[in-house]
Amino acid sequence: MPVFQPLRNSLRVVALGLCLAGPLAPSPGQSAEAQLLVPDAPAELTQRLQAASTVLAAGPESDVQDLLAAALSDYRTLVQVLYDAGHFAPQVSIKLDGREAAGIQPLNPPRQIDRIKITVTPGPAFRFSRAEISPWPAKSDVDVPEGFAPGRPANTPVLRDTSAAGVEAWRRAGHAKVRLSAQAITADHRNATLDARLHLAPGPRLRFGALRLTTPSTVRPEAIQRIAGFPTGEVFHPDLVSKSATRLRRTGTFSAVTLRADAQPNADGTLDFTAAIEDLPPRRLTFGAELSSTDGIEFTASWMHRNLFGNAEKLRFETRLSGIGSSNDIDGRIALRLDRPATLGPDDNLFYLLEAERLDEEHYTATQSLGGIGVRRVFAEDLFAEAGFGFNSILATDAFGKRRFKYVAGFLRAKYDRRNSRVDATQGYFLNAQLRPFFGLGGTDSGLQIKLDGRIYHGLGNSDRLVLAARAQLGSVIGPSLSDVAPTMLFFSGGAGSVRGHEYESLGIPVGTNSAGGRGYLALSGEIRGKLNDKLSLVGFYDLGFVDSDAFVSGNSQSHSGAGLGLRYDVAGIGPLRVDFAFPVDGDTQDGLQFYIGIGQAF
Repeated sequence: MPVFQPLRNSLRVVALGLCLAGPLAPSPGQSAEAQLLVPDAPAELTQRLQAASTVLAAGPESDVQDLLAAALSDYRTLVQVLYDAGHFAPQVSIKLDGREAAGIQPLNPPRQIDRIKITVTPGPAFRFSRAEISPWPAKSDVDVPEGFAPGRPANTPVLRDTSAAGVEAWRRAGHAKVRLSAQAITADHRNATLDARLHLAPGPRLRFGALRLTTPSTVRPEAIQRIAGFPTGEVFHPDLVSKSATRLRRTGTFSAVTLRADAQPNADGTLDFTAAIEDLPPRRLTFGAELSSTDGIEFTASWMHRNLFGNAEKLRFETRLSGIGSSNDIDGRIALRLDRPATLGPDDNLFYLLEAERLDEEHYTATQSLGGIGVRRVFAEDLFAEAGFGFNSILATDAFGKRRFKYVAGFLRAKYDRRNSRVDATQGYFLNAQLRPFFGLGGTDSGLQIKLDGRIYHGLGNSDRLVLAARAQLGSVIGPSLSDVAPTMLFFSGGAGSVRGHEYESLGIPVGTNSAGGRGYLALSGEIRGKLNDKLSLVGFYDLGFVDSDAFVSGNSQSHSGAGLGLRYDVAGIGPLRVDFAFPVDGDTQDGLQFYIGIGQAF
């Protein structure tokens, strides 16, 4: 019986290759009865062979020529799957109505094919007898893959990974044109071992040359160069290339950014790069809405121009209307922010702020305006900080009467986001810290406001069908007394963002027959999120909030809590649609059931 046996001799050099074709996805239906037999093979290997077979994937519309071509292709495809699994002495037989497909002439095929039988004998699993790759950089933060060592299971993925690791190690040492120059791979069938020797050609150590633009853009070329911060003259490192591309993408002005090295370095040891850039539409308009049984409807809208003056400046206009349909008057906010990238350096943005806001809350009303200037520094993709100062004027009426506050306020904000998703996280954590020192003018007291927001997520099981989520929010005002600080800087508890089951900002500090915000604040939330299917999830939650007249909460602080159930329906590209039903567990309230509707998880 003729079979396809690529490694027939007991000791033979074989060209396995390090880049093998991927398996083909099966489709339902067959034009002939097809059968795959893999005696004594693990179920996982059988499934991989079945998924890779073109014959088994053939549809009812396939004719004789299609089936014969698929069978001839399957010899190579199935052997490649076996090599990937570490079986380097396989036998593959594909019979079409009893005739070996490899012996059928394509120009003289049978008139009809009724039955196809594929028989695969994987042979033994091989191990490395020798595993060498050379040369390797003297100092490198890239390690040889652990599996590439004598005595370890041998397979083509390990060979590919080892070759890729060697190339990456030399690239990170400055050798941008490193390549795999030779490979000697010998299979010993009697001992089921593989002798593998890989040789790398590092090439010269190179420095960055010039960055050239190859595609037109509405952003000025000199601005693109400034934003990219291309490290001309520095020793080549792939991370520096990625960093320059990331800086351009971070502006939000470009839909695609590709930096590509020239095929050959320059005579002076430098390597030039070309940049291919595609612009996004210059303007974007967004809308949002959220509904709460106590807070009413909130509408938000934003308009953004991505390239205002031709230097990738981002102008963002935001507006908000809230309290529509609630017992309070309508609140409103208008904000304008202009970001100028790479003003002080490639990772620094200069920004300007203008805001005006009208608040009509349960326990106070306020009209405030803010103007400021600041700098934003991006340290990494998941870490940034902002710092600046501005002027803040507030006219407020609360439990202490009507007063005006004027501040020269500084601000420092840092955000560290290690979540795997911003709208539906299942793993990771999030930290947001804000410090706001304020200096009073015209008799207004000075002090410091602190805000901290921490979140953590942990998925259980391989598919994260059950997720545990927790959040802690801390607030503090240090310095002035409760009656000598603007109510907009104080803290209340209650509502969708803190304690569900209680009205928005319903918990404060009693002052006569009214309430004021507290100088100390703590809110704790926990959720258990379980998937019912791919789209629908059920959430159970418990929230607890504290407010204190002192700068920090204590056992004597005002407190309340709430709990409930929620439903999430996942919408691709948007995130989960959220509906929460919450009851008060502890605290002074007569409102009963509260419900909240929005987009994205509660936190």
